[in-house]
Amino acid sequence: MNATESERVKRFLELAARAAWRAGGRVEPNPLVGCVIARDDTVLGIGHHQRFGGLHAEREALANAKLRGNDVRDATAYVTLEPCCHHGKQPPCTEALIEAGIARVLFARHDPHAISAGGCKLLQAAGIQAELCELSQAAIHVSDPFCKRIQTGMPWVVAKWAQTVDGRVATRTGQSQWISSSRSRSRVHRLRERMDAIITGLGTATVDDPLLTARVGRTPRREPRRVIIDTDLDLPITSKLVQTAREVPVTACCANELKSGAFLKPRRDALEAMGVEIMGVRSDSRRLDLDVMLRQLVETYDVTNALIECGPGLLGSFFEFDLIDEAIVYIAPMLLGDEQAKAAASGRTVPTLSGGRNFRLMSVKRVGDDVELVYRRPVEHATIV
Repeated sequence: MNATESERVKRFLELAARAAWRAGGRVEPNPLVGCVIARDDTVLGIGHHQRFGGLHAEREALANAKLRGNDVRDATAYVTLEPCCHHGKQPPCTEALIEAGIARVLFARHDPHAISAGGCKLLQAAGIQAELCELSQAAIHVSDPFCKRIQTGMPWVVAKWAQTVDGRVATRTGQSQWISSSRSRSRVHRLRERMDAIITGLGTATVDDPLLTARVGRTPRREPRRVIIDTDLDLPITSKLVQTAREVPVTACCANELKSGAFLKPRRDALEAMGVEIMGVRSDSRRLDLDVMLRQLVETYDVTNALIECGPGLLGSFFEFDLIDEAIVYIAPMLLGDEQAKAAASGRTVPTLSGGRNFRLMSVKRVGDDVELVYRRPVEHATIV
């Protein structure tokens, strides 16, 4: 592949990735997938998986090409994920590509799912030049949450916080509303509607008394489940989370022994009567096993993306156990200069820099006078064969 062709391939895969990203919050637990069909430098059709149960990206792109009046025979399909070859809610994409006469398929990532994998070999058997192409990091990363859940049984975990220039998320008395601007907070609401779950701690649930809903000025793509880490089931009945549990789901995660024991039965019954679901989680020294809790959220609620919105102590625990895949940080043009003001994360003991958690900067965006920084865990992408 010469330089000109490499440039073209990367450009079309990144276009497919941008198309795929448009459906965040609508297709999960299915993967976000985009497809561009092109001949040389001309786009013939573009599509993405738009909603759970709907047409897959390849069929959307083929339909789009037909709508434009373009013949796709002998063209190339650029797809963010290996085309599926099984009958599910939709027929296999490999079948559609073969029938359309596509000559070449370049995809950014193999499908790790045992049921839908194998499309590459099927396409090759049909005489189509199908191959993995990792030129676009955007096309690879767009399916990270799906691939992580399938491969590890864990959700994609995103931590979000707003801080001052000197790295403080609240004053020494706990005041934090509002460090970031209204524009930044609006972006957070749009982020929430792409999530399956929002996780917080009891401290945030009681002190801030948040709703943790996606308020985007219209019907949200989805309302994420609110998950409270509440070891002893101390969540107040009067909290906004409990009072709205019948409108937007709420799960309180407590120690296993409190899930069914008689000691807290009245408190448990009162929460369940309000619509709160109780999930027992293994605990150690009165602290829930966060790894186990995340796995249970996948098993019980099919969570693919989880957003962490919590205080410094709980966030520090998520970092301590290396459970954060992505961090979205809003830096406001404010400086406190108070050594007792609260940092974003706390509770860890790190005597040397080697004990820090390193992240890779993915994007920088100005939001009014705030800055939005997106970081990801710097794990090298491992190709699945």
